[in-house]
Amino acid sequence: MAISGVVKFTCFFLVCMVVASPYTEAAITCGQVVSKLSPCLGYLRNGGTVAPGCCNSIKALNAAAKTTPDRQAACSCLKSAYNSVSGIKLALASALPSACGVNLPYKISPSIDCSKVR
Repeated sequence: MAISGVVKFTCFFLVCMVVASPYTEAAITCGQVVSKLSPCLGYLRNGGTVAPGCCNSIKALNAAAKTTPDRQAACSCLKSAYNSVSGIKLALASALPSACGVNLPYKISPSIDCSKVR
């Protein structure tokens, strides 16, 4: 990974930590969310077929977010990732859970109010 890539990833990771800090009761972290979604980046940027590893990650992430604080933290991390990682297409991000057969209790969107996720 080039130095600029490391710097971008570090900045993104720090943003995730700051966003998740109000959710101290949550067992799930932005680091976990980001690492789970890394197999999905190709699809989120370019479309095509969703990789099986991506769907497995989405299912694991959904299973890990068992409580309201967990779901709110995951929502905030997804929202932050959408706003921080360039090239992600909103339509693909919004459709990803259903493409993987996962029913999230919220829509992946940069305008979602994660405090209302239950």
